[in-house]
Amino acid sequence: MQSAISNIQEQKTAEAFNKQSAVFDTIYSPNIIIQYKRKRVRDHVEKYLPANSNILELNAGTGEDAVYFASKGHHVHATDIAADMQQQLIKKVHDAGLSNVSTEICSFNNLSKLQNKGPYDLIFSNFAGLNCTGELDKVLQSFTPLLKQGGIATLVVMPDFCWWETLLALRGNFKLAFRRFNSKHGVKANVEGVSFTCWYYSPGYITKALKDGFEILSVEGLCTIVPPSYFENFPVRFPKLFMWLQKVEGRLKSLWPWKTTGDYFIISLRKK
Repeated sequence: MQSAISNIQEQKTAEAFNKQSAVFDTIYSPNIIIQYKRKRVRDHVEKYLPANSNILELNAGTGEDAVYFASKGHHVHATDIAADMQQQLIKKVHDAGLSNVSTEICSFNNLSKLQNKGPYDLIFSNFAGLNCTGELDKVLQSFTPLLKQGGIATLVVMPDFCWWETLLALRGNFKLAFRRFNSKHGVKANVEGVSFTCWYYSPGYITKALKDGFEILSVEGLCTIVPPSYFENFPVRFPKLFMWLQKVEGRLKSLWPWKTTGDYFIISLRKK
């Protein structure tokens, strides 16, 4: 029964992001806050990533990160369940003249079926792709055979509490303000008119799931002080304030409670 529910969830998620694939970059690439988020994530990854690494990217989308890391000399095996997203990625890789990106349609819920089993220096998932499963513990436990000894998992996940969202209650937007509070059984999301379910997770959930074979390296809050990307006009209206908030977040990102209460957190763990 649970397997059937998971399959339906995957189908809905794939349908939603297939529909969004043609407009994804048009919508999100110009967003200044998303540009900030990508830089923060990449800077975090590059603290731990050896030269010429072999990277497995989950929920790779249209390939913005795959192209970036490949351009730095790494090999990226970019996976996704949305075939149309992969087509956008393949075109982007071709246009960039890169030969060190491979692709595969594969769900992160079925990594045992991955054709390219590595081993990898890094497993990487950006911008809450992993929030699209209600069985994140099983996904995390499938990392071990795919990673080299000393390999890293870096995941960007939406936590179960966000200061910015909660403050939206002051503007009367109670649905968005409190959506993460009731996420135990999943919360409905909608992309391009297609509904699917997402869940929210704490860093503690991830470290507990990987406690036997991994050591935690770092947890950083992302968009804890800087507003979330749906405040897309904020940097244009308040450029000096936006710059100042970035500096403050840079100082507080690894401190409690800021490291766990942003729109996302970035967590890196090393395989023992």
